[in-house]
Amino acid sequence: MQHKKEHIAFLGTGLMGLPMAMRLLQAGYPLTVWNRTKAKTQPLALAGAKVTDSAAAAVNRDGWHADIIITMLDSGPVVEEVLTQILPVLSTGSIVIDMSSTKQSEALKFHALLEKQTVAFIDAPVSGGVIGAQNGKLAIMAGASEISFSRVKEVLSVFGQVTRVGEPGSGQLAKLCNQLIVGGTINIVAEALLLAQAGGADPAAVRQALRGGFAESRILEVHGQRMLDRNFTPGGQVKSQAKDMRNILDAAKSFQLDLPLTNQAAAIFEHLLTSHPGADHSAALLELENRNSGIRLGKQENQLP
Repeated sequence: MQHKKEHIAFLGTGLMGLPMAMRLLQAGYPLTVWNRTKAKTQPLALAGAKVTDSAAAAVNRDGWHADIIITMLDSGPVVEEVLTQILPVLSTGSIVIDMSSTKQSEALKFHALLEKQTVAFIDAPVSGGVIGAQNGKLAIMAGASEISFSRVKEVLSVFGQVTRVGEPGSGQLAKLCNQLIVGGTINIVAEALLLAQAGGADPAAVRQALRGGFAESRILEVHGQRMLDRNFTPGGQVKSQAKDMRNILDAAKSFQLDLPLTNQAAAIFEHLLTSHPGADHSAALLELENRNSGIRLGKQENQLP
C-alpha cells in the first residue's frame, strides 16, 4: 500500500523554483506555492498547485499545515524575511528546507531560529542550473541531521541526486566549494578558447579535442559551447555567481584561508556586474575579451538577456 505523500509548501518560483516545483507536482505531491511576483506562479496553478497571496498562507491554509516547507529565494536576507513571516504558523515537527544559496553563517542562524520552535532545518543548495532543474538532474548538497535527512530524502530525490554532507550549515559550505570550482573553471575555459583563437587554431576543434582528455568537464561541455555560440542568455546568472564568490571569500576569511585564484575570479564577476548582471556566468568571456582588445572568440553576434 502506497504511503500518503507529505503536503509541501514551495516558496519562491523564479528561474530555478518554477521547474523544481513543477517536478513535485508531476511526482504527485500536494503543493501550495507562493512567490512575491504572483504572475510567475501561473504555470504551477494551471498544473494543479494552490497559489496563495502570502508565504504564511502557503504554509497554513484553511486549517491544514504543510509538512515540508521548501524555500528557493534570492539571498540570505530574503530567506530570513520569509522565515520571519511563516514562523508564527509553522507546526511542531515540520521541516524547513532552504534550497537557496546563502552564507553558511546564515544557514546556522536559520537552524537556531527554527530549533526553538521544534522545527527541523535543512540547508540543501543545488547545482545544475535551470536545465538540471527541468530534467531532475540537480546535484543537491544537504546539511541535515540524519533523522531529518531520512525523512526528506525521497522528496529531494525528485530534483536529482541528493547527498547528506553533514549537519545543518554543511550544505551551504559544500555549495560554496561547488561554486568555487564552477566560477574558476568558467574563467579558465574562456582563457583556453581565447588563446586558441588568438594563436590561429579553430577554437571549436580545440574544445572537441580537449574533451577526450583530462581537461574534460561539464563546464567545458556546456559553457565552452555557450562561449563558442556567444549565447549568454541566462542559466546561472553573473549576479548569482558574483554573490557566491563573495560568500566563498567571506567563509575563507572566517577560516583564515587565502584563496588567490578565487580572489581573481571574484573580481572578474564583480566587474561584470556593472555591465551584464543578468547574463549567464559564461559571460566571463566578455570581460576577458575586454582585457584583450582586438581578440574575439568567433564571429557570431552576442545573445544577451
